[in-house]
Amino acid sequence: MHVKTGDKVQVMTGKDQGKTGKVIKIDRRAGRVKVEGLNLVKRHTKPGPNSTEGGIIEKEAYINASNVLIYSEELERGVRTASRFLGQDEKTYESKQGAAATFSSGEAKVAKVRVCIKTGEVFR
Repeated sequence: MHVKTGDKVQVMTGKDQGKTGKVIKIDRRAGRVKVEGLNLVKRHTKPGPNSTEGGIIEKEAYINASNVLIYSEELERGVRTASRFLGQDEKTYESKQGAAATFSSGEAKVAKVRVCIKTGEVFR
């Protein structure tokens, strides 16, 4: 999945099109995400035995992950991303071997990161 919990995303379709928010929950099996403050739905609940109040509750519903893009602060809009590898020099490489070659020691901790296709901005 191209988004992670905590990412700032922009909704591209639906009633909340153009709005931004933070991903609070991901359902990988269904390919859906919950975005804080967006796609609000009303649920009618009955009072429970453990002093829970009944009434109409507004909460976030899931959005298909294909309908959101990671928000770029640099471009101030949602952007498409690609996966790259970070070397020791903080440059991005397309292959893991290319990034590992930048490390001087035998054990290389190569990090896989998401990168904006247009600008090269790194999303961790």
